[in-house]
Amino acid sequence: MAGGAEPYRPRGFVGYETIMKSLPNILTSSRLVMALFMFVALAAAAGAVPFLSDRLTAESQLRLERWAFYAFVVASVTDIFDGWLARKLDAVSVWGAILDPIGDKILVCGALLGLMALGPNPMVVLPAGLILFREFTVSALREVGAGKGLKLPVTVLAKWKTTLQLVAIGAEMILASWGAFGLPPEPSAMGAFTVIAHGLLWLATVVTLVTGAQYWEAARKALT
Repeated sequence: MAGGAEPYRPRGFVGYETIMKSLPNILTSSRLVMALFMFVALAAAAGAVPFLSDRLTAESQLRLERWAFYAFVVASVTDIFDGWLARKLDAVSVWGAILDPIGDKILVCGALLGLMALGPNPMVVLPAGLILFREFTVSALREVGAGKGLKLPVTVLAKWKTTLQLVAIGAEMILASWGAFGLPPEPSAMGAFTVIAHGLLWLATVVTLVTGAQYWEAARKALT
């Protein structure tokens, strides 16, 4: 523009750069919404939503299980890209740093509770409980530490822990909703997948407990 004047922007105009810098937080917020939808869908399919579950047909229940899995997958993908985009676009923010771990925990905890609602599975209840206990304990440690000016940085193993949790839970969701995906009912196919899914979940549980012990020790040393 002549004279170096700023180009005219109508009132309410949002620049491309502003939108791009907001994209990581939008993805993180969408993960919270999809995690909530996933949990409600699983709860409804399990017959745990008053005034709704009683009206669902068998086909509707299977459809809800599929939608819950798709929402879980999309939410898991946003967990990969929101942090990468924030660093790539130089859009790291305090709000994003707060929402990201909250979104992870809500997604993982919601999926585990939904799985247990679908039906009792002894091979899922124990590892799911251990994972939930660890997540709540670490959250409490972070809250207490923040009040004393202590920060517990996320370790590399903890990042892998989240990825392993999501993969394992996704496998367990497929196993719990086997018929919803039209998978072959042969015992050999389902049996092999059962071993894989349970093995991944127990591996994720072990890594989860290890990282929880690391955070506990770091907090203990810093607060002593």
